[in-house]
Amino acid sequence: MKKFILGTAMAVMMSTAAHAETIGVSMALFDDNFLTVLRNGMQDYAKTLNGVELQIEDAQNDVAKQQSQIQNFIAAGVDAIIVNPVDTDATAAMSKIAADAGIPLVYVNREPVNIDSLPEKQAFVASNEMESGTLETQEVCKLLGGKGKAVVMMGELSNQAARMRTKDIHDVLATDACKGIEIVEEQTANWSRTQGADLMTNWLSAGLEFDAVIANNDEMAIGAIQALKAAGRSMDSVVIGGVDATQDALAAMAAGDLDVTVFQNAAGQGQGSVDTALKLAKGESVEKKVYIPFELVTKENLADYQAKN
Repeated sequence: MKKFILGTAMAVMMSTAAHAETIGVSMALFDDNFLTVLRNGMQDYAKTLNGVELQIEDAQNDVAKQQSQIQNFIAAGVDAIIVNPVDTDATAAMSKIAADAGIPLVYVNREPVNIDSLPEKQAFVASNEMESGTLETQEVCKLLGGKGKAVVMMGELSNQAARMRTKDIHDVLATDACKGIEIVEEQTANWSRTQGADLMTNWLSAGLEFDAVIANNDEMAIGAIQALKAAGRSMDSVVIGGVDATQDALAAMAAGDLDVTVFQNAAGQGQGSVDTALKLAKGESVEKKVYIPFELVTKENLADYQAKN
């Protein structure tokens, strides 16, 4: 009887091990509010799955480090890799490394430059950036009544999301309803709250006049708010927009400082990337582009989003 029980236990363990899946995850940067929610979303979801283990590494915004992490994952024999790219222009080389090794690879959140030529067993999970800056700027235009002056804070220029969100802004402001809004200044603050505050301080010191701040993400928008408040400007006199609907951004909206943001479902992207990686590892077919919709957040529907992200 003891032998039977022992044999059964070993069989169960071997069966579990046989179905275990290890996914290597390289995140561009741990020290980022939105990417932290994305990473936590992956981890929380993986915990609900039997036999799925995530090995998560911080690339620390270093392209070479991220490429090395991918090579290390392959050497360790992972079943699939998820990459949140440091530089979306550097993804072709990463795709080749994974493809040559026959390891499935999923890009998450930041669109790879080679999106239209991804090798077999590779995919992209994110939200469609054509929606993000568009929803944000349409609401800013509405709040301004289609007239006024705006400054634009851009994310890292090496990042596809920053380029696309900025293009969205220009496209919306070129429409008949919004062409009365002039962009008087446009500079990068690299997704950073601190750099957003510094950039706004510089603009104010230069005597720049504007009615709205349209930022590529919430962190820069919050930095702008901090600098405007420090300079004594009333939040009622300027429209502030961001993207991501982070908890800090929603708190700023509740306080009456932030006027518009766009909910990017970080947890949804995290879950989607894990699901896609597991399907590829099992040889299943998936869509090359898996999109999680963006959603406009204003003071009117704020309560619907305060428990998210």
